Amino acid sequence: MMNDDTEKNQNTIEHENITVLIDEDRIARRVAELAARIESDLGSLEGEITLVPIMTGSMLFVSDLIRRLKLPLRIAPVTVQSYPGTATTSRGAHLQTPIPEVLRDSHVVLVDDILDSGGTLSMLRRLVEAVEPRSIRACVLLDKQVERSHEVGCEYAGFEIADEFVVGYGLDHDGLYRNLPFIGTLKALEHD
Repeated sequence: MMNDDTEKNQNTIEHENITVLIDEDRIARRVAELAARIESDLGSLEGEITLVPIMTGSMLFVSDLIRRLKLPLRIAPVTVQSYPGTATTSRGAHLQTPIPEVLRDSHVVLVDDILDSGGTLSMLRRLVEAVEPRSIRACVLLDKQVERSHEVGCEYAGFEIADEFVVGYGLDHDGLYRNLPFIGTLKALEHD
């Protein structure tokens, strides 16, 4: 059995190679603010509301977001592979699941972890438009301040961040670090 000191040491060791950019409390406050804005914008509209989480990166964000939303809504996740390899963020997006038909005649909110090149959201907006929703909006936790290779609108953004590779709160590096309750940078990557 571990005592409190042992547990604290393991947590410290686990995270010693990460610089925290956005802590858990700031994330929670911002998610609540985003939920309030979405409710304000969509709450009085006629028709169903469907959130489309882009898996796997958005799973923690969307889980917290939907618990804060007090609107009746559907959840229709899609899986997009956009970051093959390790720290690469510009190799394109590939839809791995079909666009759900339930989006037809619905107010759609695409939910993603991070907006960088714009490729993923641009592709999904185009594909969702084909099933004729009432409206399409996008909500991202992080808006990376980079020159975008695709023009894409984003109605709701949690935080603006610099052009650096981030992990935590759903974002990974080689499949690791998604479970961190904060967003940070890997010190090893900061020096590359």
